[in-house]
Amino acid sequence: MSAQSPIFVRTGDMMTLHRLILIALLALTPAGAMAQDTTDPATEAVDPLAPQSPDGLTLEDFRWIARPIIIFADTPADPRVAEQLALLAERPAALLERDVVIIVDTDPGARSAIRTALRPRGFSIVVLAKDGTVGLRRPALRDVREIVRAIDNFQLRQEELSRGG
Repeated sequence: MSAQSPIFVRTGDMMTLHRLILIALLALTPAGAMAQDTTDPATEAVDPLAPQSPDGLTLEDFRWIARPIIIFADTPADPRVAEQLALLAERPAALLERDVVIIVDTDPGARSAIRTALRPRGFSIVVLAKDGTVGLRRPALRDVREIVRAIDNFQLRQEELSRGG
Protein backbone atom coordinates (compact mmCIF):
# COMPACT_ATOMS: atom_id res chain seq x y z
CA MET A 1 0.00 0.00 0.00
CA SER A 2 1.18 3.43 -0.75
CA ALA A 3 1.56 6.27 1.68
CA GLN A 4 -1.11 8.11 -0.31
CA SER A 5 -3.82 5.60 0.72
CA PRO A 6 -6.69 7.22 2.70
CA ILE A 7 -6.28 4.58 5.42
CA PHE A 8 -2.94 6.01 6.34
CA VAL A 9 -3.42 9.61 7.37
CA ARG A 10 -1.22 12.06 9.09
CA THR A 11 -2.25 13.16 12.57
CA GLY A 12 -3.33 16.59 11.32
CA ASP A 13 -5.68 14.99 8.81
CA MET A 14 -7.37 12.80 11.44
CA MET A 15 -10.00 15.47 12.18
CA THR A 16 -10.85 15.66 8.49
CA LEU A 17 -11.25 11.88 8.33
CA HIS A 18 -13.51 11.89 11.40
CA ARG A 19 -15.67 14.61 9.86
CA LEU A 20 -15.96 12.65 6.60
CA ILE A 21 -17.00 9.51 8.49
CA LEU A 22 -19.57 11.49 10.48
CA ILE A 23 -20.99 13.04 7.31
CA ALA A 24 -21.18 9.60 5.66
CA LEU A 25 -22.98 8.12 8.68
CA LEU A 26 -25.43 11.00 8.81
CA ALA A 27 -26.11 10.63 5.10
CA LEU A 28 -26.91 6.94 5.61
CA THR A 29 -29.21 7.58 8.60
CA PRO A 30 -32.89 7.72 7.60
CA ALA A 31 -34.33 11.21 8.04
CA GLY A 32 -37.24 9.84 10.07
CA ALA A 33 -34.87 8.36 12.65
CA MET A 34 -33.16 11.72 13.19
CA ALA A 35 -36.44 13.62 13.48
CA GLN A 36 -38.06 11.09 15.79
CA ASP A 37 -39.22 12.61 19.05
CA THR A 38 -38.29 10.27 21.87
CA THR A 39 -40.01 12.21 24.65
CA ASP A 40 -43.18 10.72 26.00
CA PRO A 41 -45.83 13.46 26.43
CA ALA A 42 -47.25 11.59 29.42
CA THR A 43 -43.95 11.89 31.28
CA GLU A 44 -43.15 15.48 30.33
CA ALA A 45 -43.32 17.89 33.24
CA VAL A 46 -46.32 20.16 32.85
CA ASP A 47 -46.98 23.16 35.05
CA PRO A 48 -50.54 22.64 36.31
CA LEU A 49 -50.83 26.35 37.10
CA ALA A 50 -49.77 27.51 33.65
CA PRO A 51 -52.74 29.41 32.21
CA GLN A 52 -54.62 27.35 29.66
CA SER A 53 -56.59 28.52 26.67
CA PRO A 54 -60.28 27.55 26.70
CA ASP A 55 -60.04 26.34 23.10
CA GLY A 56 -61.30 22.78 22.91
CA LEU A 57 -62.01 22.59 26.64
CA THR A 58 -65.33 22.09 28.40
CA LEU A 59 -66.24 22.33 32.05
CA GLU A 60 -66.90 18.60 31.98
CA ASP A 61 -63.19 18.01 31.28
CA PHE A 62 -62.44 19.08 34.85
CA ARG A 63 -65.38 17.56 36.73
CA TRP A 64 -64.21 15.50 39.73
CA ILE A 65 -60.57 16.11 38.73
CA ALA A 66 -59.73 19.76 39.32
CA ARG A 67 -61.06 23.11 40.48
CA PRO A 68 -60.87 25.51 37.54
CA ILE A 69 -60.23 29.18 38.10
CA ILE A 70 -61.43 30.91 34.95
CA ILE A 71 -60.36 34.47 34.23
CA PHE A 72 -62.60 36.18 31.70
CA ALA A 73 -62.01 39.47 29.89
CA ASP A 74 -63.24 41.02 26.67
CA THR A 75 -59.70 41.53 25.35
CA PRO A 76 -56.21 40.17 26.07
CA ALA A 77 -55.13 43.79 26.54
CA ASP A 78 -57.21 44.11 29.73
CA PRO A 79 -54.56 44.82 32.40
CA ARG A 80 -56.64 43.03 35.04
CA VAL A 81 -55.85 39.69 33.38
CA ALA A 82 -52.12 40.13 33.97
CA GLU A 83 -52.77 41.50 37.46
CA GLN A 84 -54.96 38.51 38.37
CA LEU A 85 -52.37 36.06 37.04
CA ALA A 86 -49.70 37.85 39.11
CA LEU A 87 -51.88 37.55 42.21
CA LEU A 88 -52.34 33.83 41.59
CA ALA A 89 -48.60 33.36 41.08
CA GLU A 90 -47.87 34.73 44.57
CA ARG A 91 -48.98 31.53 46.35
CA PRO A 92 -48.82 28.61 43.91
CA ALA A 93 -48.47 25.94 46.62
CA ALA A 94 -51.86 26.81 48.12
CA LEU A 95 -53.49 26.47 44.69
CA LEU A 96 -51.70 23.22 43.84
CA GLU A 97 -52.80 21.74 47.16
CA ARG A 98 -56.40 22.40 46.11
CA ASP A 99 -56.08 20.89 42.59
CA VAL A 100 -56.52 24.23 40.84
CA VAL A 101 -56.14 24.74 37.09
CA ILE A 102 -56.15 28.20 35.55
CA ILE A 103 -58.01 29.01 32.34
CA VAL A 104 -57.85 32.42 30.68
CA ASP A 105 -60.56 33.36 28.17
CA THR A 106 -60.06 36.80 26.62
CA ASP A 107 -61.83 36.30 23.30
CA PRO A 108 -65.62 36.66 23.47
CA GLY A 109 -65.81 36.26 19.70
CA ALA A 110 -64.44 32.72 19.87
CA ARG A 111 -67.45 31.63 21.94
CA SER A 112 -65.61 28.90 23.82
CA ALA A 113 -67.71 26.19 25.46
CA ILE A 114 -66.61 27.48 28.87
CA ARG A 115 -67.61 31.08 28.05
CA THR A 116 -70.94 29.87 26.67
CA ALA A 117 -71.65 27.85 29.82
CA LEU A 118 -70.69 30.58 32.32
CA ARG A 119 -71.81 33.67 30.33
CA PRO A 120 -69.48 36.28 31.84
CA ARG A 121 -69.86 40.02 31.32
CA GLY A 122 -66.57 41.86 30.96
CA PHE A 123 -63.80 41.01 33.39
CA SER A 124 -64.58 38.35 35.96
CA ILE A 125 -63.03 35.51 37.86
CA VAL A 126 -65.00 32.29 38.36
CA VAL A 127 -63.94 29.43 40.62
CA LEU A 128 -65.63 26.07 40.15
CA ALA A 129 -65.91 23.22 42.62
CA LYS A 130 -64.86 19.74 41.54
CA ASP A 131 -68.51 18.84 40.96
CA GLY A 132 -68.72 21.65 38.39
CA THR A 133 -70.79 24.09 40.43
CA VAL A 134 -69.83 27.76 40.59
CA GLY A 135 -68.32 28.43 44.00
CA LEU A 136 -67.12 31.98 43.49
CA ARG A 137 -67.90 34.57 40.81
CA ARG A 138 -66.50 38.09 41.12
CA PRO A 139 -66.20 41.01 38.68
CA ALA A 140 -62.93 42.19 40.22
CA LEU A 141 -59.46 40.98 41.16
CA ARG A 142 -59.15 38.44 43.98
CA ASP A 143 -56.05 37.41 45.88
CA VAL A 144 -55.13 33.80 46.60
CA ARG A 145 -56.12 34.12 50.25
CA GLU A 146 -59.73 34.92 49.33
CA ILE A 147 -59.86 32.24 46.63
CA VAL A 148 -58.42 29.60 48.95
CA ARG A 149 -60.88 30.55 51.68
CA ALA A 150 -63.76 30.14 49.23
CA ILE A 151 -62.43 26.78 47.99
CA ASP A 152 -61.98 25.53 51.54
CA ASN A 153 -65.67 26.25 52.14
CA PHE A 154 -66.78 24.11 49.17
CA GLN A 155 -68.57 20.98 50.34
CA LEU A 156 -66.27 18.60 48.48
CA ARG A 157 -63.19 20.36 49.86
CA GLN A 158 -64.62 20.01 53.37
CA GLU A 159 -64.99 16.27 52.74
CA GLU A 160 -61.41 16.08 51.45
CA LEU A 161 -60.16 17.82 54.58
CA SER A 162 -62.13 15.51 56.87
CA ARG A 163 -60.58 12.49 55.09
CA GLY A 164 -57.14 14.02 55.54
CA GLY A 165 -56.61 14.98 51.88
